[in-house]
Amino acid sequence: MENQIKKAVALQYDFESDRAPKITAAGKGTVAESILEKGKENDVFIYEDERLVKELIQFKVGTEIPEELYEIVAQILVFIESIDQEKGSHR
Repeated sequence: MENQIKKAVALQYDFESDRAPKITAAGKGTVAESILEKGKENDVFIYEDERLVKELIQFKVGTEIPEELYEIVAQILVFIESIDQEKGSHR
């Protein structure tokens, strides 16, 4: 596991204006490290799921996630929302 190249995908979703979450950044190796570091610097929740990243990294930045991934991403968004509410930082 340690020998694997790190991969990261960033998503953005505005439930008021977006039809589906969009891929805002994606990369491997040092690019993935930069994505994760930027996320930490900006207090963005980081969710680790190798299979989901493997699926999402195939798509271009700026595109909406494919319909077949709506359910899993929706579950993650609900989880993040509950954490935000617990912290009192509803976004």
